Amino acid sequence: MALTPEDERRIAERAELLPEERAAGSENPEAQAESILEESDERVDDPEGTRRESHQTPGG
Repeated sequence: MALTPEDERRIAERAELLPEERAAGSENPEAQAESILEESDERVDDPEGTRRESHQTPGG
């Protein structure tokens, strides 16, 4: 999957670790950020599927 400049910007921003993330450690914050944002985008793109699959999302 080719990343757009916007994707790269979002990943770089999310890869900046929060203090609690820094304390826990991370071997590859960029890869973690990419994975987190990919899952988030999937939920945003398919809210109905998220509601069906989640035990935490209201309306499921």
